[in-house]
Amino acid sequence: MTPNQPPQAAAAAASGGSAPDARQLRTVLIAVSVALMAVIASVSGLNVAQTDLAVDFEASQSTVLWFINIYTLALAALLLPLGAIGDRLGRKSMLVAGLAVFGVASVAGAVAPNAEVVIAARMGAGVGAAMIMPITLAVITSTFPEEQRGKAIGVWTGVGGGGGVVGLFLSAFLVDAADWRWLFALPVVLVVVALAMTLKSVPNSFERSRHSFDTIGALVSTVAVVGLIFVLQEGPERGWTAPVTLISLAVGLVATVGFVVWELRRRDASLLDVRLFRERGLAGGSVTLLVIFGVQAGITVVLLPFFQAVLGWSALLSSVAMLPMAVALIVASGVAPRLATQIGVRRTLVIGIALAGVGLALMALFVSVDGGYLSVLAGLLALGFGSGLAMTPSTEAITSSLPREKQGVASALNDVTREFGTALGVALLGALLSSGYRSSIDGKLQGIPQGTADTARDGIANALEAAPTAGPRAQDLGPRRPAVLCRRMAAGHVGGHRRHGRPVCLHRPARTEESCPCGRGRSRGHRERRRPMIP
Repeated sequence: MTPNQPPQAAAAAASGGSAPDARQLRTVLIAVSVALMAVIASVSGLNVAQTDLAVDFEASQSTVLWFINIYTLALAALLLPLGAIGDRLGRKSMLVAGLAVFGVASVAGAVAPNAEVVIAARMGAGVGAAMIMPITLAVITSTFPEEQRGKAIGVWTGVGGGGGVVGLFLSAFLVDAADWRWLFALPVVLVVVALAMTLKSVPNSFERSRHSFDTIGALVSTVAVVGLIFVLQEGPERGWTAPVTLISLAVGLVATVGFVVWELRRRDASLLDVRLFRERGLAGGSVTLLVIFGVQAGITVVLLPFFQAVLGWSALLSSVAMLPMAVALIVASGVAPRLATQIGVRRTLVIGIALAGVGLALMALFVSVDGGYLSVLAGLLALGFGSGLAMTPSTEAITSSLPREKQGVASALNDVTREFGTALGVALLGALLSSGYRSSIDGKLQGIPQGTADTARDGIANALEAAPTAGPRAQDLGPRRPAVLCRRMAAGHVGGHRRHGRPVCLHRPARTEESCPCGRGRSRGHRERRRPMIP
């Protein structure tokens, strides 16, 4: 694609046909949205099945976290290199290949016989996702005419922003109704649909570059992202001053500096021209996305324990409670392009950020145990709507700052920013939640046996487990509605079943009869249907 060609003309030239008509553009948008949904839903899907995975594979909590984190780590690390490769080899070809890799890896995860295969499958899915995610947005920016591009980006933003919560709900439903292995079925179905539509309707577009591929920049950027994301993922678990955390931080920072220096030397031949960050649109859009996604991820980390540990809700009901935020975000993402046309991009962005801030303020001021869900709802709606208004113009600002032949890299930069924001929000607000929890729980532990008190002090999920052994003070540690726990656990039948800092239902299909003191470990009908989903 040459710099002087409009996107639709370039797409037509690359595919050897005429410019896409309105019907084909709709099909293209649906195809990339379905592909994006598969990637986003897989980010949070396994969060709802941590307990099941730990029991089925006899895995430590560290291993279970790697089931979840290895996907995000591979995705974030490879976004920039694979986005750039997609620009060169053909965006349609990269999307088809990514869908194939992602689908095969998801099937492998569904039938995995042990923990090692699950980790390998999740890493493979992360590689496939890194091939898919930047290309979905690049296809939009390189295919849609300028007058329709903002609306299409709004749809993409809505799916990308709200898809995580929708995926969480669908995953909770599948685990509650069937088994954790069905969590891999949803991405496979989405992949099949997206693959069929992509092969039929998505035009191919690519860049004819005069420069060789920036291999060194790609490798250094991968090291930088891995180092920094690893710190954010493992710091809360291993400790911020642990040697592995500090080494990873040092490697990530040194690689980041090295990447910037190298890219400045490469200039027009660089993987990512870092000089473009001098432009207000690119820098402002990146910072906005970083903050918005960080806030959303952090709020989820805070609210899920509130719904489950405080209000006593099931995992499925807790995920349903988050849906209004996703719906508001999706609606606002559709409204944002029209609003930006009427009042300007900057004002739309300011309104969105302000609304998101109002949502945070409402939750900080009014959320309470007595107020229940209604004390949360207004803040969720404001946060969701404000995030949708802010995300769409921010995404468009990032993609429009890079030339058309670099849209894969532009999309990858947008996605890396989102992943960093999510990891940062989870790490920071998770740490604040843990600190605040320990400060508030200390006053409730007087008169409770020391061992039980130490367990409860470790975290909310641990307090739920310790509650049945706290004697007359159990009410101070347990949820208002103790239905989250198995009835026999609530009656004191906890035995030796504290597993890796998570309460484990004793009455579920297990490998041995001894897995439950009541001897009913193999009874599927005796399976607890309301599992905790506490991060």
